[in-house]
Amino acid sequence: GEPVRDPADAARILLLHAARAGSDALARLYAHGSAAERRAVLLALPYLPWLGPECVPLVEDALRANDTRLVAAAVGPYAMRYLDPHAWRHAVLKCLFTEVPVTAVAGLGTRARGDTELARMLTDYARERTAAGRPVPPDLDHALALTGTQPQQAPEATQEES
Repeated sequence: GEPVRDPADAARILLLHAARAGSDALARLYAHGSAAERRAVLLALPYLPWLGPECVPLVEDALRANDTRLVAAAVGPYAMRYLDPHAWRHAVLKCLFTEVPVTAVAGLGTRARGDTELARMLTDYARERTAAGRPVPPDLDHALALTGTQPQQAPEATQEES
């Protein structure tokens, strides 16, 4: 994930941490908050070590949104840790659909490695785009290469760092 650069986001994260916000408080703030407050809740999740997977529904909700700032915040370290493989793969695709750089996906290189289902989904998406006469997002090739499952890829290429 990207480091938190916005001072307002950082302040909100520090407040949530200092308040030892639990999943119920976070869910209320997310449900009733502005877009900036929702984003701050998502960005705060990896900094609240007392949380387990109980905030996954907040991440899933953000991934259904069309707000690219929410999508980018949703694919951080918390999602890397707690999203199941199916939901995580769809999060990667959501980034491609919404033009959120796949570099926003925390742990992409680690989770994508050897993921043949993700490779299949990415390949299908590229085919659909091409068939529709639309450009394939450049990030798609990057994400596909990280799976290490491209048939034309030499075995030694899978040893590269992500």
